[in-house]
Amino acid sequence: MQPYKYPDSPHVRLHGPAGYTAYESYREWLRDEFLFRCVYCLHREKWGRRRGVWHIDHWLSQEEYPGQVLEYDNLVYACAGCNLAKGKREVPNPCSCLLHDAVEVSEDGKIEARTPEAQRTILLLDLGSPEHTEFRSQLIGIYGLLKNCDNEQFLAWMGYPANLPDLAEKNKHCPRNTRPEGIEESCFALRTRNALPDYY
Repeated sequence: MQPYKYPDSPHVRLHGPAGYTAYESYREWLRDEFLFRCVYCLHREKWGRRRGVWHIDHWLSQEEYPGQVLEYDNLVYACAGCNLAKGKREVPNPCSCLLHDAVEVSEDGKIEARTPEAQRTILLLDLGSPEHTEFRSQLIGIYGLLKNCDNEQFLAWMGYPANLPDLAEKNKHCPRNTRPEGIEESCFALRTRNALPDYY
């Protein structure tokens, strides 16, 4: 396991909140949905706690697809850098194109795409830039050192955030939920059952 391993299979939505009048209301659902990390570059909340770092991105842009602005399945959790780099441009669906078989990050931080969709996304978001490459290389090095030498710090970097959202409580104020069964598989619920891994 390493910090830049993309998912093995396309992301299937766990949650289905609906009916909110502002997309910001979906934030806690999206944090859990995307495991507290950017869907594009895999940067984690625990690596950057500053305000304004985490955005709700509309995969299909608000201007081009106004009917999708409040649709949960059109929303992804993204770091500010990736969301700003994407802007209003259309990119392939990150939930289906940024996968382990399509994207590989090597030990030196270089990112390689194996499909046209992944390549287009990486180019549009500039994920292969020297700055991104250097940062990934540094994090991979830190990951290896901490995993072997300092378990407490390793978990501080690679574990889950302390403020996991209680989606069962949030669901009480949600207008409707098309996938209520997902709440039992949320990180908060898993932690309550002592079933949440120490790191991921």
